[in-house]
Amino acid sequence: MKLLRYGPKGDEKPGLLDPEGMVRDLSEVIEDLTSAHLGKATLARLAALDWRTLPVAPPARIAPIVADTGKLICVGLNYSDHAAESGMAVPNEPVLFMKASSAIIGCNDPVVLPRDSVKSDWEVELGVVIGARARYVEEHEALDYVAGYCVVNDLSEREYQLERGGTWDKGKGCDTFGPVGPWLVTTDDVPDPQDLDMWLEVNGKRYQQGSTRTMVFNVAQLVSYISRFMTLNPGDIISTGTPPGVGLGQRPDPVYLRAGDTMRLGIAGLGEQRQTVHAWDPELIDG
Repeated sequence: MKLLRYGPKGDEKPGLLDPEGMVRDLSEVIEDLTSAHLGKATLARLAALDWRTLPVAPPARIAPIVADTGKLICVGLNYSDHAAESGMAVPNEPVLFMKASSAIIGCNDPVVLPRDSVKSDWEVELGVVIGARARYVEEHEALDYVAGYCVVNDLSEREYQLERGGTWDKGKGCDTFGPVGPWLVTTDDVPDPQDLDMWLEVNGKRYQQGSTRTMVFNVAQLVSYISRFMTLNPGDIISTGTPPGVGLGQRPDPVYLRAGDTMRLGIAGLGEQRQTVHAWDPELIDG
């Protein structure tokens, strides 16, 4: 099942992508796709609906997949070949950092570069959407706490991240640096999260081509591990790391995003994103 939210900012509605690729309105069933609707019982109720009886939604903006995501937790250097291109060692334990919830945008919303940014970069990643509160979860049961999966573009300002002191967070949490979606694909439609091809293009050139098969730490390991350091609540998203091909790793010279660039990225079965990059403009963020 593919769930989504659509509509202008502040007036989003819940939806379901039907088998024919049409968005069906779920407003008469749930008021919005919130953390309260990600439990197994509600997802089972939605899956049992006859989608043919749901009204077809009008064309509209695709919004962030969950209305009230509390935390966007990211995993660094989770592909060994990406660690190598970054000049960093493969970690013995997952590297964790946080992305501000204010970074979260819809999958095709404008990406706005921070003021004076010179090293903004791209990263296609598998997102894991938590469906039940997880605390000290054992690895063998970790996937039971997952509602579904999505595409994440973990945008990063590398100067802020690596050259400005402190933790990585300041280069990761910039406004618009967390596009998610287009859909929340429930676990019944993702038989194996460790067998998903992924890719990213900038201005039509493919830079990233990888697979979740090559993760250092798999999804079950990550959910279990992170639950030992913080409570994972329904609606939280774990962004699980990126394969090689980021701008920082290009040779002989790094390639970074500029205003006017376009990004396309996707993961098999989870849909595609497309963003246009803009110079600093708060109206594009708030509008």
